[in-house]
Amino acid sequence: MTMQNKILWVLQWLFGAYFVAVGVMHLVLPEGLPEPLSWMYDLDDTQHMLSGVAEILGGLGLILPSLTRIAPWLTPLAAIGLMIVMIAAIFFHVGRDEIANVGINVFNLLVLGYIAWGRSRLVPIVAR
Repeated sequence: MTMQNKILWVLQWLFGAYFVAVGVMHLVLPEGLPEPLSWMYDLDDTQHMLSGVAEILGGLGLILPSLTRIAPWLTPLAAIGLMIVMIAAIFFHVGRDEIANVGINVFNLLVLGYIAWGRSRLVPIVAR
């Protein structure tokens, strides 16, 4: 296994777990979130549902198709879908002057772009 393949696997697992967790948080919306996440209370139910479902499906899509090698072409598409979510999040946070959150979204956007490129061109997973 090449170093690039190992890096992609680590990123897929980390970001897959991260997006599933954030997606669940959108759907459950627990009380007492820390200040950096307080913006979540300002979203309406539809925004929470759309964000939550997109992030859970995207997070699972970063891992499962490559892991099972069943339709691994879905992994780059999941990364691209999450990139779209991050672009929407950037606009949301810019409008609220939440620059720290914009930085996180830009970082996520760049890593997701690397995963999409890596799994579509650099080190694609071969289907069974």
